[in-house]
Amino acid sequence: MTLADGIWQQIFAYDDYGDLLLLVRNSLVAGAALGLIGGLAGVFVVMRDLPFAVHGISELSFAGASAALLMGMNVVAGSIIGSLVAAGVIGVLGARARDRNSAIGIIMPFGLGLGVLFLALYKGRAANKFGLLTGQIVAVDTPQMTWLLVTSAVVLVALAVMWRPLSFASADPDVAEARGVPVQGLSFAFMLVLGLAVALSVQVVGALLVLTLVVTPAAAAARVTASPVLLPVLSVVFAIVSIEGGILLALGSTIPISPYVTTISFALYAVCRLVGARRRRRWGSRRAATAPEPAF
Repeated sequence: MTLADGIWQQIFAYDDYGDLLLLVRNSLVAGAALGLIGGLAGVFVVMRDLPFAVHGISELSFAGASAALLMGMNVVAGSIIGSLVAAGVIGVLGARARDRNSAIGIIMPFGLGLGVLFLALYKGRAANKFGLLTGQIVAVDTPQMTWLLVTSAVVLVALAVMWRPLSFASADPDVAEARGVPVQGLSFAFMLVLGLAVALSVQVVGALLVLTLVVTPAAAAARVTASPVLLPVLSVVFAIVSIEGGILLALGSTIPISPYVTTISFALYAVCRLVGARRRRRWGSRRAATAPEPAF
């Protein structure tokens, strides 16, 4: 067997695929739920320029999950607590982008350091440690599944309630505030919702690559449409395709799920960017063709 064959078999292994598929049933259901909330929350992450906040929250989520793993508690609960603490601190300390980024820059290494400390003290399986950073395909057991679905429902209800005023406040905060929209309150509430979405995403793709579910799908959708209806729909579709495709490709492989999810997500973004650029060039050519000739 050549080196290339060995690498290929490590990346793609489909022996006993049908039997293995049963083992990831919970992950597939959880993936659909995470794709839904990640795609919807990602729309506002892109509109409000919050990718750095997502990364900062994921580091505290990692610290909370690591602490729970060390103490033998529910990892999802620990991840949610860590995310909510980070989201609350970011929401309180910095409404303006510059203040917010400074707060995130302080919180992020602190959370990562705490997480590394807790994992160093943990004496259990090494796969559990690695999975918190890069995700695990069979990481979702039945108790965690209940937590994931209940928390996903909370996120969906919260987003449904605040969707219209939050869209207004995200597009033009000054005009929204002048018309009586509670911009500051909505910003803080969305940070808490974002914290929950990030905590759930960490369970599948890991703390290091959570951006691929919460940012990349919405950024890809924004490249091909500005419709307030089509944008969230495409974002959700891209997120679900990325995570479900990643789970199915990673099945049977010894490699963590995150490289598959990130590759699919990036490929979708690249295609959307090309489509968007081609469409803009076409519109530019039409405007030039229909523009009146100069008088001289």
